[in-house]
Amino acid sequence: MTEQRVNVFKLHFIVLVLVALTEFIGTKKINIGIGVIALFPMLYALVLGGFISWPKFKWLKEKEMNVAANILGLSFFLFICKLGANIGPELPKLMGSGVSLLFQEVGHIVGTIALGLPIALWLGLKREAIGATYSLDREPNLAIVVEKFGANSAEARGALGVYICGTLFGAIYMSILASLLGSSGLFHPISLAMGAAVGSGSMMAAATGSLAVIFPDAAKDIAFYSGAANLMMSIIGTYVCIFVSLPLTQRLYAWLEPIIGRKSKNSNVGGQKSA
Repeated sequence: MTEQRVNVFKLHFIVLVLVALTEFIGTKKINIGIGVIALFPMLYALVLGGFISWPKFKWLKEKEMNVAANILGLSFFLFICKLGANIGPELPKLMGSGVSLLFQEVGHIVGTIALGLPIALWLGLKREAIGATYSLDREPNLAIVVEKFGANSAEARGALGVYICGTLFGAIYMSILASLLGSSGLFHPISLAMGAAVGSGSMMAAATGSLAVIFPDAAKDIAFYSGAANLMMSIIGTYVCIFVSLPLTQRLYAWLEPIIGRKSKNSNVGGQKSA
């Protein structure tokens, strides 16, 4: 049995233990007065996985982490295939959903690209800024970047960094934001439920959990409309990211990086897919 094969089995065993442990803990909700913070198994798995892979502990070698990166790319490829298989049956719903969901996607593009890309370049990011700002960087968006640029590319590192931050802090942020907006009385609970659909299951669940506490009579409608909107946004967002936002971000990066980007040896534009 080769060393690489042993490393793969070791990684699978660690994943199995983490999944079993975090699913056993389950979802926990903490009431903080102004809102409800929901903690999900994915959050526990990320924190524990980061703790295990901390180089100081030497529980995982760099070679094993590289193997894990390759497995991650394959996993995202399978995930995007599953997402594509779910699109066909939902196309009639998509056609009848109206323009409200399309405006949500426009808002995502404006927020992440128009605001996020210049800030990322100003902070000193290079090609990582493309992956970090072309979308909200949830699972389908990560799969797109990994497939186009490779799992070890700068673009993939940027996208994964935003994905991890979204998982660690996004659910807490969405819980508090939904609570504040719901308590303000300025928005209808259904509109807030649709707004909770940002492409992330954990963020959506955190927001809808807070909204259900504020609007208990509309809890079923909140769950229905947020779930439907999240599904629609996953379908629309995948195609928008492939054909619009990613090419647009690459072009803007090529234009803005020489103007506002910080000088660096790694300032080449575009990025190549890893072999």
